[in-house]
Amino acid sequence: MGKRDELINRYMDDLKTKCGVIPDLDLLTKVTIGCGPSIYNPDAATVAASDSSELETVKNNFLIKKLGLSDGSELMNAINSIVDIYGRSERNKFRPVVYYLLVKHFSKEKIYA
Repeated sequence: MGKRDELINRYMDDLKTKCGVIPDLDLLTKVTIGCGPSIYNPDAATVAASDSSELETVKNNFLIKKLGLSDGSELMNAINSIVDIYGRSERNKFRPVVYYLLVKHFSKEKIYA
């Protein structure tokens, strides 16, 4: 098993145990691949939910640029909702897990088809 597969298994476990979600492995794999090499960098692999500039980056670079959503208050509301699902006290919020949950939230799975 390669490093990426190990990480995907970790993300699957987080989705099941911390978020109460049964993940779609194919979609999770595609979202993880879409994150590129950032998943291997300890700092970039996680989302700092307490940092407002980090959340703005998620909104601008992922929701608007990648998913093609229009800017509006519902985007930040969705990010905060996902952070609540993951658990605000959870120290490591893995980027692919957050992105996966956002893709599901906005029903944008077709982007990864």
